[in-house]
Amino acid sequence: MDFNLENPLTNSHELHFDTTPSLFLIESDHMPSKNYLKTLKEIDFDVSFRREAISSVLRVSCNFDPSLSYLAVNYLDRFLSSQGIPQPKPWVFKLLAVACVSLAAKMKEAEFYVTDIQGDGGFVFDPQTIQKMEVLILGALNWRMRSITPFSFISFFISLFKPKDPPLRQALKARACEIIFKAQNDINLLEFRPSLTAASALLYACHELFPMQFLCFRKAISICSYVNKENLLQCYNAMQETAMDGYKSQFDMVSSSDTPVNVLDRHFSSSESENTNGTVVMISSNGSNKTWPEKGIKRRKISALCNNQTVQFSAFSDATTMLM
Repeated sequence: MDFNLENPLTNSHELHFDTTPSLFLIESDHMPSKNYLKTLKEIDFDVSFRREAISSVLRVSCNFDPSLSYLAVNYLDRFLSSQGIPQPKPWVFKLLAVACVSLAAKMKEAEFYVTDIQGDGGFVFDPQTIQKMEVLILGALNWRMRSITPFSFISFFISLFKPKDPPLRQALKARACEIIFKAQNDINLLEFRPSLTAASALLYACHELFPMQFLCFRKAISICSYVNKENLLQCYNAMQETAMDGYKSQFDMVSSSDTPVNVLDRHFSSSESENTNGTVVMISSNGSNKTWPEKGIKRRKISALCNNQTVQFSAFSDATTMLM
């Protein structure tokens, strides 16, 4: 059975609440380091590299489920966090992206051929090259491939809210998942634990869809022993611009057909306009609400062919040495 982002510690797609304490305990092992976030904020080059690398991941994985792309970006961030940012050679972007997507596809047991994840045009890598890059990534991640992500905590937090109507519960989950997909691109949210990202996304979705029940849901999450209230406040407030109407995630931009994200955009657009009324609630540390105006959105020879150019093994070795 394929790896399930919502239940990463078991092979079942059904939630096992007895695994929840373990999820909170080890979630930080599946995050980028704090130094990675600091470097991204201080050096524009590193931010640009990450942005281009994510774009490459999304381009080569556009024919797969968005959750596979999300998992691949998680691998990418954790690899770069461990090994540092390499020189921005175009083929390095592509090779990293292809290897991360290949690993994610294997974890999710998705059927694919190497050609499926090479994209259209540009550099084309043979299987041996991709496998060598995969080994580097696996080593950097200490073989922790069953990533704990915000999706792992969605069902747990919804259970605290206990919405009685299944369609409403599904709508809340769907909108929160959409926000989580978008939030992955925001470097300001990398510092927060996956559980906080999940809780914040659910709170924002609740405010949009069920504003009259927002305070009740907020209280239920705030009194949870696994949640740090101050950190929840910071994460929720940092997430607002990402979640606002009009924000287009890179999933939206690279997709040319309907995906769960695009469908959800259309499905919830009317609910958002009716329920937000042009304002955004910010949680304060003392439990009160602050209302702010809603902002406007913002091979031994290994070959890689591109425009009749060949990258020799020596060049690849130099790059992988640099990545290590």
